[in-house]
Amino acid sequence: MKQSQSDTLGFVPQKDIVYNKLLPYADRLDAESNELLRKIKSNLSRAVQLREIWPGVLFWTRKLSTYMRLYGRKFSKDDHVLFIKLLFELVTIPELEISMMQGLARLLINLLKKKELLSREDLELPWKPLYDLYDTILFSKTEHLSLNWFPNSVENVLKSLVKSCRPYFSESATQEMLDEWRPLLCPFDVTMQRAISYFELFLPTTLPPELHHKGFKLWFDEMISLWVSVQNLPSWEVHLVGLFARLANDNIGYIDWDPYISKIFTRILRSLYIPVGTGQTVVPHNVINAYDIGHVVLWVSSLLGGPSKQTQAQLSGLFNSITSFFHPSNLGRWLVKLMTLLQRLPASMVRRLHRERYKKPSWLTPIPNSHKLTEEDITNFVQSMMQPVLLAMFSKMGSLHAAQALQNLALLRPELVIPPVLEKTYPAMETLTEPHQLTATLSCMIGVARSLVSGGKYFPEGPTHMLPLLMRALPGVDPNDFSKCMITFQFIATFVALVPLVDCSSALHERTDLSEVERELCSASAEFEDFVLQFMDRCFALIDTSTLEQTREEAETEKMTHLESLVELGLSSTFSTVLAQCSLDIFKVALLKVFNFATTNIFETRVAGRMTADMCRACSKCHPAESLKMFVPHCCNAISQIAANDEVLNEEELDKELLWNLQLLSEVTRVDGEKLLPYRTQLVQILQLTLHLKCKQGYTLACNLLHHILRSTALIYPTEYCSVPGGFHQPVSDYLPIKDWGRPGDLWNLDIRWHVPSVEEKSFAFYLLDLILQPELQTLQRFAQGEQDMARDDVLQSLAIIQHCLLGAGSLMPPLKGEPVPELVHSVINLDETILFTGVEYDTSRENYRDAVCNVMRQLLHHILEHSEDDTKSLFSIIKIISDLLHFKGVHKHEIDSRWKSFNLVKKSMENRLHGRKQHIRALLIDRVMLQHEVRKLTVEGCQYRSIHQELLKDLLRLSTSTYSQVRSKAQSVLFTALGTYNYCCRDLIPHVLEFLNPNNSNVTQQQFKGALYCLLGNHNGVCLANLHDWDCITLTWPAVVRSGLSSAMSLEKPSIVRLFDDLASKIHRQYETIGLELSIPDECCNLAKKLWVTGNPIPKDPLPSDDEIAEGLKRQELKNSEAVEKYEGLIGDLLKCINNRNMPWKFEHIAIGFLSLLLRDDQQLPPAAVIFFVKSLNHDTLYVRKVAISAVAGILKQIKRLHKKVPVRPSELCEVKELNGIIAGDRSDNRWLQYNSGSLPRMQQDWDKCVFVEKTHWGYYCWPRKLMIYAPQEEQPKQNLSKDEMTEREQIIYNHFSDPVFINQFIEFLSLEDRKGKDKFSPRRFCLFKGLFRNFGDAFLPVLQPHLKRLVADSHESKQRCVAEIISGLIRGCKHWNYTKVDSLWEMLCPLLRTALSNITIETYKDWGTCIATACESRDPRKLYWLFEMLMESPVNGEDGSFVDACRLYVLQGGLAQQEWRVPELLHRLLQYLEPKLTQVYKNVRERIGSVLTYIFMIDVNLPHTQPTTSPRISDFTERILLQLKPLTEGDEEIQNHVMEENEVGVQDERTQAIKLLKTVLKWLISSAGRSFTTAVPEQLRLLPLLFKIAPVENDDSYDEMKRDAKTCLSLMSQGLLYTEQIPMVLSALQEIAGSSSWHARYTVLTYLQIMVFYNLFTFMSDQKAVGDVRSLVIRLLEDEQLEVREMAATTLSGFLQCNFLSMDAPMQAHFEALCKTSLPKKRKREFATVKDTVPSADLVRRHAGVLGLSACILSSPYDVPTWMPQLLMDLSAHLNDTQPIEMTVKKTLSNFKRTHHDNWQQHKQQFTDDQLLVLTDLLVSPCYYA
Repeated sequence: MKQSQSDTLGFVPQKDIVYNKLLPYADRLDAESNELLRKIKSNLSRAVQLREIWPGVLFWTRKLSTYMRLYGRKFSKDDHVLFIKLLFELVTIPELEISMMQGLARLLINLLKKKELLSREDLELPWKPLYDLYDTILFSKTEHLSLNWFPNSVENVLKSLVKSCRPYFSESATQEMLDEWRPLLCPFDVTMQRAISYFELFLPTTLPPELHHKGFKLWFDEMISLWVSVQNLPSWEVHLVGLFARLANDNIGYIDWDPYISKIFTRILRSLYIPVGTGQTVVPHNVINAYDIGHVVLWVSSLLGGPSKQTQAQLSGLFNSITSFFHPSNLGRWLVKLMTLLQRLPASMVRRLHRERYKKPSWLTPIPNSHKLTEEDITNFVQSMMQPVLLAMFSKMGSLHAAQALQNLALLRPELVIPPVLEKTYPAMETLTEPHQLTATLSCMIGVARSLVSGGKYFPEGPTHMLPLLMRALPGVDPNDFSKCMITFQFIATFVALVPLVDCSSALHERTDLSEVERELCSASAEFEDFVLQFMDRCFALIDTSTLEQTREEAETEKMTHLESLVELGLSSTFSTVLAQCSLDIFKVALLKVFNFATTNIFETRVAGRMTADMCRACSKCHPAESLKMFVPHCCNAISQIAANDEVLNEEELDKELLWNLQLLSEVTRVDGEKLLPYRTQLVQILQLTLHLKCKQGYTLACNLLHHILRSTALIYPTEYCSVPGGFHQPVSDYLPIKDWGRPGDLWNLDIRWHVPSVEEKSFAFYLLDLILQPELQTLQRFAQGEQDMARDDVLQSLAIIQHCLLGAGSLMPPLKGEPVPELVHSVINLDETILFTGVEYDTSRENYRDAVCNVMRQLLHHILEHSEDDTKSLFSIIKIISDLLHFKGVHKHEIDSRWKSFNLVKKSMENRLHGRKQHIRALLIDRVMLQHEVRKLTVEGCQYRSIHQELLKDLLRLSTSTYSQVRSKAQSVLFTALGTYNYCCRDLIPHVLEFLNPNNSNVTQQQFKGALYCLLGNHNGVCLANLHDWDCITLTWPAVVRSGLSSAMSLEKPSIVRLFDDLASKIHRQYETIGLELSIPDECCNLAKKLWVTGNPIPKDPLPSDDEIAEGLKRQELKNSEAVEKYEGLIGDLLKCINNRNMPWKFEHIAIGFLSLLLRDDQQLPPAAVIFFVKSLNHDTLYVRKVAISAVAGILKQIKRLHKKVPVRPSELCEVKELNGIIAGDRSDNRWLQYNSGSLPRMQQDWDKCVFVEKTHWGYYCWPRKLMIYAPQEEQPKQNLSKDEMTEREQIIYNHFSDPVFINQFIEFLSLEDRKGKDKFSPRRFCLFKGLFRNFGDAFLPVLQPHLKRLVADSHESKQRCVAEIISGLIRGCKHWNYTKVDSLWEMLCPLLRTALSNITIETYKDWGTCIATACESRDPRKLYWLFEMLMESPVNGEDGSFVDACRLYVLQGGLAQQEWRVPELLHRLLQYLEPKLTQVYKNVRERIGSVLTYIFMIDVNLPHTQPTTSPRISDFTERILLQLKPLTEGDEEIQNHVMEENEVGVQDERTQAIKLLKTVLKWLISSAGRSFTTAVPEQLRLLPLLFKIAPVENDDSYDEMKRDAKTCLSLMSQGLLYTEQIPMVLSALQEIAGSSSWHARYTVLTYLQIMVFYNLFTFMSDQKAVGDVRSLVIRLLEDEQLEVREMAATTLSGFLQCNFLSMDAPMQAHFEALCKTSLPKKRKREFATVKDTVPSADLVRRHAGVLGLSACILSSPYDVPTWMPQLLMDLSAHLNDTQPIEMTVKKTLSNFKRTHHDNWQQHKQQFTDDQLLVLTDLLVSPCYYA
């Protein structure tokens, strides 16, 4: 077949859409597609060569994507490659407008989508242009200054684009990327996130194995060791995981993951953030950075299989440890993650198995046999997931996740998955009290339906469950429970669609070759008839209970409610599925039953009638001949009898029987057209009788009948959807239907029965039109010309008939014709529309009714608008008819959309992802072919805009601005659809719309004004006329919107109009994207375009463009660009003119200023007039204008900035060190010169000039870039401090204003006003403004500003302080390029100011000053700022101005130093030295601040791979010194109290008090560093542990003092930390030591610490047997503690460890507990001695209690099931019910908990116990009676 096709096409198609070959007119498609492809190639190539991006290139690329939607990738491989290369070049044109770039990128993604079609040999793409594009847009340098406006979607489009191109990057790409981005890897800097996300997105991972040394081997070890050594989940770790997951998936079997598996699973478990442990755990602040579940799933499913079975073991461990969280009684925000994991893991497994076993091999690396999944692997995987999935079925989040998981698991192992689900389903069908069980189990059964019905070799008994399930599901058709009813319909429809309902029981006698199961199925199939009839009875009952009379009062609405329409849909689709699958015998019985039900009752036509008629329609659809024979004569007779007497025709309320029969008739005629022909005379007779009934309900039904008859004869559609081609009508001896259970349709032998209109049918349709439509049109025409009067109701009736004729026969009428509207756009390429053949040859000899209707409607419309505009109902009808005239060719778009939706849903619920290859059931495949046909019908892309459309659009516009709001809104929505359909028609319509807004047009009414505004606004998804991305349109609409403020129709008193303007302005702001000014196509594109012309069939017929044409094209390109600039400047001039108009209301002034602010760009400077306007507006009276002006002026300053020259240097030349080999990060000899060294600061002009400043903080930390760009020396840079004559015009404007003291006074006055009290923050916009001023103009404005700065600094008002902080930070950042003398004098001025400011700091302003200094130090070489640092370091904590000022100074200093990261070790050392003696601060706020500062001081001390030990301060030395001072606390045994000393006490405080104060500060440091540092210093923290355990309180009580609470928080955070294998023994020995301490609080806290620590490091612990043993012995030791609370906590801990399978209940442990239980207690003494209480319990009692607690822990460890050992343990426990306290209490608690958690499923759990045990249990669990 391929061969013959490639002969007709002239090439071998890459991959076309198979469904096209099944269309009834498939033989015409090859010629059609070739013609279209030839046009696309020639026009696209021509457009590129003639340099016409718009409209040419965009028009034809849009055509190409339409082509792909219609035919798939139906072009040769050469063309495919050229299309991709051409589009790649176009997308990466540097200055391309974003909206164009996005459109082209989406097409390119689509071309690259099926990567198996093109191998790396066929195509290679460069990565650098993509990176440049991605970088300029996502990390734009000008977007934050509003010089660029990008749409929100651009990020995702670019990411998908890179993903699609990634497989084709060259083999050297990996190394190039590493060289480019490695220098950015500085973990303290934001560039880290950037670099890692680049790696995740760009690094190619699909290289073939022989190139792995050029691929991932270059970076794998480096990245994985980085990942392993990071502990606190910084945000970039998420990207690393994404990269590893992709790597693992692309290279299964080529990487050894074994060493990392326990680490991977530990981190996955941690990242689920599951709540564990009994203490209140504090979750660190980076919860947001959890792993993406999609990455986790991909990674895990790629690690399974292979020789080592480690992954599966860990995965089972993971599910065992979290299974109990899936139980329906648990709910929390972590549940979403768990459910997603559950749902996606099986799907990922199925995808992998499909790739290994069923996918066609392609150029992508295959998985080696050694690592393919074996049968055993699959079984283990399914078993490990079953328990959580079965629990999740009844989850509070619904059963959807579980159903999807089961669907995929059942594909893998039906015999393991389906039986347990059945076990839950059968009882759920019996239960009456718990309907949610039924809905959950049924939705899961629907998922596994296909696996169940097809059985297969592993699960042959599957199909035998089918009939019992169907029969038991019937009661679910229940009128009282909506959700149950719907799920039952879905269930029945799903199962029936897979199975032919044929009675095969006779085969038992006739055939001898049947297996046991087949015999069983044959005998069961005798029940099918019974099932169908019972199902129908249920449906009839449902209909009877939902008649209108029953469900609501007459007075209410008569329409169906939403729920009723859903039930109707469910009923009709299920019933038609059942009938389609029936054998003829069963069908006949069913038909009779339906016929009797429908004809013996009379239904109202709204609800019950619709449902019954639907059932009748289903019958006539399946077997039209048999059904029509019964229904049509019956209905026709009934109608003609009643309608025989003439009064009926004029009755307002018609007879119910007449209506019901009409409704029935109108539904049963929706069948195969040729089967209707025999009844045509009867049908025509009925139509003539009923179309002119007086009663609206009556004639509407008659119109429906007309519509359906026309539709049936005129459209192309399949006539049957049975699951086996040809139906089931052969005798059983030749064909056994049970063999076809669950069989997929065969795409190559689908054998679709099409209905294609025959000549006879067409002539019948035209006969009807002539008979019925013609007279109506004539009457209306006479009415419109005023020759005849008509009542409004008659007009409506005529319109209804016309509309239904259009709807029925629309596909037979050719589209409207007319001359194309000329001169809309100028293009040298032809922009023709594509005409597709959709199976209808239009008959030109007959009258074109579309034109006729169009003419009459326009006349009628004008007549009504002039004479009776209040006849809104007729106007509604006319609007509908116009809409159909324009767009309707047999189907509506919204119908198709909903059919695609339902097609996708059904496909999803029944597909087989394992085998793939489109193995859907036949009905679904037929549906897909039908959709393909309808998509072709709807393809109107690039419709030409003709004169007739122009007329209709003007009519719609007139309606859109008419008097009544409902008419307006209906007309507008039709208008918007039309605007989206015809090419470039918006340009034609805009002037007409704007006419209504023109202030000179005085006779505009308010309604017209509003209508026009709505037309500009557009609807939420269509065109927005006010904001088309095109200079021609914007230059018209924006000024018009602003000028409309002067219109007489505009009134700001009307809230609706004000709201409209607000919406319009905000929509423009939201949707505006920067429009391109300079568009140019590079030569590279032209060469590719030429190639496209000559390569591959079909070759274009036209000649190549000549050189003259090409030269002409270049000229035109330049002309277009200069025109664009003119339009741009013209628009700005227009807007300024509007603003300067004195009469303009303020609202419109603001709108105009908003528009102006959108027009700032980074490639074109703003015209001087606008610059003057914005600078003046800085002192405008309104706050809004000032805000816009501030950000605009900041942008303008960026535009006029003079470029500073940069030169590349080799870093090794800057210091005398050779380049080091290998990767060594951190402080090295070759980056020491960068660091701050107070001995060698540039204190003279010549030192300053010699010094090489590196501004960005990350350079040099990880490695040096090949070429480091630094600024050239001063003399090569642009001149500073220009005189006035040397300035440009724009610079002069700004200079004049800012050197004017009056202007500055006013400006500073405004800046220091407060905006919203208490809400204001440091404003980055203002900072940018000042930075720009000082950067562009040097210190020119300092003299004017200086007095203001002095005044503001002294004033302690928050707004004044904020203002001065903004100015100062701008000053410091703006002086980057000043020379030494200027900078020096600047600091001389600034230092005293900052000192004053810091001493005046207040609670409101300290954050602003912090931001100020941090902003000032960002990306600056510390040696440029040494004045600042030295000043801040003077004495931050001197205590003179009170504790608050001290804390604030530290905060400010920390802000500055944190920005400098690793480059200021000397300052950090100095600061630490200064702070250490001050750690014993009394004040809480200072302590907290010091804690935070310490975190930043030690942050640089990281333990990352390839990193040198830091020269900054180190934690270990610090801890040593601290422990010495804390000695008095660690040695003593007494409790540590919090001594608060009076401040004024004289005398030396003792060491102990000092130590306590020190400890408080240390706690603050530990808490604040838990979430911020990358690595945790475990050994150092362990030395402080004993101390913390001593202080931490046991209860959760807020009344404790701060120190105890902090200690508790600290322990909680430390216990959640990530541990490495080598650290575990240290931690455990520390805990064992503390467990022996004398304080029971400490012993108790050890247990809570242990719970959390083990869970958060579960797999690391489990991979170390000795550690598990140690934990176990520790817990068992504490079970025998003398303190009751400790024993109970030990029991809880033990039960938790058992529950998450960390420990197992083995025989020795059980024996140990049983032995302890048997410890005999001393006899009770006589009563009189009991008054003296025994305070210490005897050792025997403790041991006996320990044994009981141990048993209790085992019982509580499985709250949701009953393992085999449980009954015996319960019996053992019950023996202790009468022991002394505390044992009795423990036993009671345990039993009551057991009862509580097992109560739900007690019926199942009961089975595990023997009768005697049950007796004892019942006695125990039933509360004793009061009266016994």
